[in-house]
Amino acid sequence: MSEKTTIYLVRHGETEWNVQHRFQGHQDSALTKRGIHQAERLAESLKEIDIHYIYTSSSTRATRTAQIIKGGRNVPVKTSGDLREIGLGVWEGRLQEEIKVNDSDAFRMFWEDPGEFKVQGAETFQEVQKRAIQQLQCIICDHKGCSILIVTHTAVVKLIMAHFDKRSMNELWHPPFIQPASVCKVEIVDNQAYIISHGDIAHYIEV
Repeated sequence: MSEKTTIYLVRHGETEWNVQHRFQGHQDSALTKRGIHQAERLAESLKEIDIHYIYTSSSTRATRTAQIIKGGRNVPVKTSGDLREIGLGVWEGRLQEEIKVNDSDAFRMFWEDPGEFKVQGAETFQEVQKRAIQQLQCIICDHKGCSILIVTHTAVVKLIMAHFDKRSMNELWHPPFIQPASVCKVEIVDNQAYIISHGDIAHYIEV
C-alpha cells in the first residue's frame, strides 16, 4: 500500500508592513490583530487534523503564525532559513509605491517577468526556488507518510506551488493570490504530487 504524505503550505498572517504596502523580504514586522485572528481561524479549521511535524521560516512573522496554529499540539516546530521570503536587498523596508516610481523597470520585472528580476543585494526568484524546493524535498524524505505543516511567505508559497503545478516562472504571479494565512494542501503518493487546494481562505472569508 502506498504511503501518502500531506503538506499544508501556509502563508503567515497579515503584518504591519503588509498593511503599509512595504516590502519585507528578510526583514520583519509584527502580525497585526487581524493577522493573529486569521492564524487563529486557520488553527480552528485544522484542529481535527493530525499534524505530525511543523516547519517554519525563521522570520518572526512566520514563527508566530506557526505557534498560533500549533496551539496545544505536542508537535516539534523546526525553523529554517531556507523557508524565508525572497531577500529583496535595497528594497526591504521601502514602500511599494515608492519603488514603483523610483525603480520602475525592476518593479515591473518583479511582477511581470520574475525570471529576469534583479535588484542590488536581492536574491533571484530562481535562487529562492532552489533553496525552498531543496528544503521541501528533505522534509518530505524525512517524514514520508506524515502530515506536515509548513509556514512561509508569499513568494516561497508561489514558487513551491509552481514546482508542483509545473508552472513557468513568467506565470508565477497568476491567480490564485496567496492571501495572509491562506493554506495550500498537497498530497504526495508514489512521488506524484496532487494539489488538493491552492490559496484557500475559506476559514476566514468573513474576517
